[in-house]
Amino acid sequence: MTQQSTPPGGHPHDRAAAAATPDRAGFWAAGGTVFAGVVLLVDGLLDILKGISAVSSDHIYARVDNYLYRFDLAGWGWVLVALGAIAVLTGLGLLMDVLWARVLGVFMASLSLVANFLWLPHLPLWALISIGLDAWVIWALTAHRPQRPVAL
Repeated sequence: MTQQSTPPGGHPHDRAAAAATPDRAGFWAAGGTVFAGVVLLVDGLLDILKGISAVSSDHIYARVDNYLYRFDLAGWGWVLVALGAIAVLTGLGLLMDVLWARVLGVFMASLSLVANFLWLPHLPLWALISIGLDAWVIWALTAHRPQRPVAL
């Protein structure tokens, strides 16, 4: 009876099982990509609605006179409508798992983070929630590295 030696690096079945088992951070990031797509989709729709309400009647939002960043709410409403439409398309692309949507998703979440910072005096609680969600979307889209099969 001959005994086969184990190759360096462990048994081949052990290496295959380890490669097939995702690490915890990878698991959360992969699920985070789907969540990022849903967040961008919903946040884009809400931005469109916020923009429409700012364009139609800018008396809905609180007026803040002593804030460093002052801007016309109707003009800002059009910006929100445009950003919201692009965010909706990006969210749909993320749900279809296309690469351009991952790159555009990081860009859109960054823009949304800045836009919500500028929106702080008008809707402070929602702006802070959106800033947190945008930061999480950026992490999820940049941390996830899809496992590609390795050709042997």
